[in-house]
Amino acid sequence: MKNFGLDIWSNQNFIIEDGQIKLNYKCMPSILDITQKIRSNGVRGPMLLRFPHLIKRQISTLYSYFDKAIKDNSYEGTFNAVFPLKVNQFPHAVEAITSQGKKFNYGLEAGSKAELILAMSQTNLGAHITVNGFKDREMIILGFIAAQSGHNLTLTIEGLGELKTIIEVAKECDLKIPNIGIRVRLHSAGSGIWAKSGGMDAKFGLTATEIIEAVTLLSKEDMLNNLTMVHFHIGSQMSDIAPLKRALREAGNIYAELRMMGAKELNNINIGGGLAVEYDQHTHSTSRNYSIDEFSSSVVFLLGEIMNAKKVKHPNIFTESGRFIVASHAVLITPVLELFSQDYQEKLLNFKEVNPPILQELIELNNLLSNQNCIEYLHDALDHMESLLTLFDLGYIDLQDRSNAEILVHNIIKKSLYLKSGNPTDELEQLQVKLQERYLINASIFQSLPDYWGLKQHFPVMPIHHLNSTPLRAASLWDITCDSDGEIGFNPDKPLYLHDINLDEEEYFLGFFNVGAYQEALGMNHNLFTHPNEYTIKIDDDKYSITNEVESKNILDILESIGYNKKNILEKLKNDLLISDFITEKEKNDTLAKLETFVEQNGYLRTTN
Repeated sequence: MKNFGLDIWSNQNFIIEDGQIKLNYKCMPSILDITQKIRSNGVRGPMLLRFPHLIKRQISTLYSYFDKAIKDNSYEGTFNAVFPLKVNQFPHAVEAITSQGKKFNYGLEAGSKAELILAMSQTNLGAHITVNGFKDREMIILGFIAAQSGHNLTLTIEGLGELKTIIEVAKECDLKIPNIGIRVRLHSAGSGIWAKSGGMDAKFGLTATEIIEAVTLLSKEDMLNNLTMVHFHIGSQMSDIAPLKRALREAGNIYAELRMMGAKELNNINIGGGLAVEYDQHTHSTSRNYSIDEFSSSVVFLLGEIMNAKKVKHPNIFTESGRFIVASHAVLITPVLELFSQDYQEKLLNFKEVNPPILQELIELNNLLSNQNCIEYLHDALDHMESLLTLFDLGYIDLQDRSNAEILVHNIIKKSLYLKSGNPTDELEQLQVKLQERYLINASIFQSLPDYWGLKQHFPVMPIHHLNSTPLRAASLWDITCDSDGEIGFNPDKPLYLHDINLDEEEYFLGFFNVGAYQEALGMNHNLFTHPNEYTIKIDDDKYSITNEVESKNILDILESIGYNKKNILEKLKNDLLISDFITEKEKNDTLAKLETFVEQNGYLRTTN
């Protein structure tokens, strides 16, 4: 995995220079420099860095490729896009989306009442709002209020019951009727983990029979002109373009049929989301088999071909690809707290005046190891280790002798790996995997990378420094939750190798990339670890600035957020201390001060790292 697969997943957003990973933009700051600047103010634990220029880049890319495809294919409709708020509703993410997308009239998509209120408050007037998901009467009335307020809003019906409620509300109030969309239930299904979003067993959408009934209802109520959009969605993170092409043909023909049935204001087709993001770091397991160029060209060409064949007006094209827009903009930085093989450091050797002969041979092997003899000596060391373990079981050597042997063999293997790093043998590579290092990271996988825990979704991970040296340690990552699932284990098919660092002498930071989509929205407070501190990084030609600091919830606020009274908790803790007979008044005051300090901090570990 050369350069941690940076050329595969980073889309040239990041580069390696001077042993550090840097933003490939304007003054090109290093992530390590940003991290250390934030930590200089006493911040500990994980941190989430937002880079709004990467949102702008993705929005610009999406629009430019579709505009190019429209021009190349003489397509007569326009391209439009909305961002699904379910992907990331956090304030500074939404602020970046709406500000960076303003020039494109980039809109928002809502799937709940709360998201609809958020969309109404954050969308630039004139930009589109689409409303998907199941709706009750109140949510539908909110859509009418949005339309009355000047928003360009489309209520996408997921069933005939919703359409009947829209008709009832239209009759009962004088508010402006919003645009109406129909989500169609396609035979075509997607691919990958989220393929069930499409197909006839999908959760959402109207069948052909229901679509005809919907048109009949709208015609009867003289509301057919309010039908403006056909919508479909075949799944998030589409790995393959072929299912999309099938879905486009099916949905395009439904659109054309509805136009011919009298829906003259039906001008839009919404192809949903699903545009994939590259998460993998290895060439043999990439996440998608198509480019954004192929994606946009296929959509425009196929829809144009269908409409031309049926002599129907070309629809405006909408997408809801939220993952593509925001995944790359957020980077999680975690300090490494501990390497569990640190117990094998040579400084921990404690030899006796007279050591067992087989241990003495290990000492000589370790001292005389060289590039020429390391394979031979490695074999000898492994044989000696087996013999020593047998001697220990039989009671001929003691625990100190065993400890010394384990340290020596461990270091002989490590030294051999480094000596042969330029030309490793198969045997050494197998030993490298067996000699896994466990890196304890100051973060919660359940909170910050829930899709890894729930779906085994891989995220690009790499050190943000030490990149001018070759990493040789097969790495498993352990988080600080007391849950055995809080681990990213070493996978020989997608191996992660990290550096062998002495954490007593220096710090070591890992970056998790492409975490801006869904991870924050789905993150859970397992063990009551909460959202990390977050920062927005704005980069100019000659400098960068750190803005929009959002501190992680402190311990009392976390407890209050799940229903406890933080005032009562603090008073109980204080009273227990004050009535204690085991400490002096001065000790009570000092302890109270410490207690008040601790509960005002977040729950992440505050070590030197």
